[in-house]
Amino acid sequence: MEHILGSGWQIEPAGGVTGEAFFAKHQNDKLFLKRNSSPFLAVLSAEGIVPKLIWTKRLENGDVITAQKWVEGRVLEPREMNNPDVAKLLKKIHGSQPLLTMMRRLGKKPLSPDTMLRQLAERLHPDLKKEKAALAALYEQLPLLPDDQWAVCHSDVHHQNWLLTKDGRLYLIDWEQAAISDPALDLGPLLYWYIPESGWENWLRHYGAELTDQLRHRMKWYAIYQTIWNANFYKNKGEEEISRFWSQYLDKIQPFS
Repeated sequence: MEHILGSGWQIEPAGGVTGEAFFAKHQNDKLFLKRNSSPFLAVLSAEGIVPKLIWTKRLENGDVITAQKWVEGRVLEPREMNNPDVAKLLKKIHGSQPLLTMMRRLGKKPLSPDTMLRQLAERLHPDLKKEKAALAALYEQLPLLPDDQWAVCHSDVHHQNWLLTKDGRLYLIDWEQAAISDPALDLGPLLYWYIPESGWENWLRHYGAELTDQLRHRMKWYAIYQTIWNANFYKNKGEEEISRFWSQYLDKIQPFS
């Protein structure tokens, strides 16, 4: 990174799973750098969904480095996911035509639930017996899911991906798993993981949707899918404790009636 910025910059890892993010500081200048971040970061920046994009540079090896404004802030606490601003920002994302247009220009096709299940089944760890049974239940419910509800979805709405700045701006960061899919891919995990069911109707009112039986079904389907995905992801990484957490959470979601 030093040869990109020049001398005098202090660079340190920003953490994260990939190890591809860095903080850079030089006197009063502060940047957030990332290697090979989402290719539609410019649109996310223009829409005010992520901190402002400053520049993009392509290296000789083909890697792309992006620099964003370094904002002072913190990630949301789990209890803060009930904030109406979370619902409003997610609605803005799902309703964004510029985001959807850019994703399609990048060659992204809608990610159908049957494709998602097939991909997950191919990678499912053989020891995850309960998750295998839950996948079978999801397959049975496929005919009841709509195939025309497409929007840009973040696909990883964990509370640590929501950044609240000191001046009260809210951003949703880390877009590497973004997909064109059913908005319930985001709504289901968020409401199941963070919002008491008694508060779903009010949360969705801020989002701009009615809690219909169909939406309930779609949210449950995607919440179960994402929970299985998490259990499998951490199992394959050898992080047994985190994998068990998600496996145990699967028991808390009522089966389909």
